[in-house]
Amino acid sequence: MISIFKSGIEFSFKAASAALFGILLLVAFVLSAQMGSQEFYGFFRYDYLLFYALIIQVCLLCLKLESWAEAKVIALFHVMAMVMEVFLTHPQIASWQYPQPAVFKILTVPLFAGFMYSAVGSFFARSLRLYQVSFEKLPGFGNMLILALLSYINFMSKFFVPDIRMILFVWSVVIFWETKIKFQLQHHQVQLPMLPILMLLAFIIWIAENISTFYKIWLYPSQVDAWHMVGWGKLGSWYLLLLLSLVLVLKILGTRQSAGAWSLKN
Repeated sequence: MISIFKSGIEFSFKAASAALFGILLLVAFVLSAQMGSQEFYGFFRYDYLLFYALIIQVCLLCLKLESWAEAKVIALFHVMAMVMEVFLTHPQIASWQYPQPAVFKILTVPLFAGFMYSAVGSFFARSLRLYQVSFEKLPGFGNMLILALLSYINFMSKFFVPDIRMILFVWSVVIFWETKIKFQLQHHQVQLPMLPILMLLAFIIWIAENISTFYKIWLYPSQVDAWHMVGWGKLGSWYLLLLLSLVLVLKILGTRQSAGAWSLKN
């Protein structure tokens, strides 16, 4: 019983540490809500969130809680996310909107928005190291990269051509069905199937999304007049976005053997 308790404490501590970027962002979303759309010393709420996110990133690097290699992966995901954000918030698409003003923005997207995706990349990168993660029966990177890129493209192409989301879901289940994730707890190795973990993470991000929209970080069209919970369908979107982030992290930070075993680079 004591061993299980200690394992639970260790798991929770590492999870909170890995998700530090995201947790700190959520705290800022809540605490900054009273700023509304008002200007403070020439800047707005979204601008101060940008400054705050930059400070977090610098602190993580300076305190060596995040490596430069991890930061590079996160930066790549950040850029890809911003491209998608600009497209999906364009007035002719309007999948969602940022209802408050900002000085630092690209067209319709405040610059801090990319850091919300960076938080996801940061979680994956830090989790791999903190939990000493390895994988068994991981699909080939060519297969995974094609799936990830098609998922990314589909977020934007579905407005012009048929949505292939269901095909992507089935594809992911087929190639990751036997994939196992291994990590260390109390000097013992734990092995779990990968797909349920991705689904659980998608659910956690969905909860964070509800918190974010409640405090008007962004709003979906149906939430503009009155807030309501984000639809369950968004779980699928977060699942595919998690796949994109995970594949980028695994490709850049680790090495896959021919038999499908993956481990972090030394």
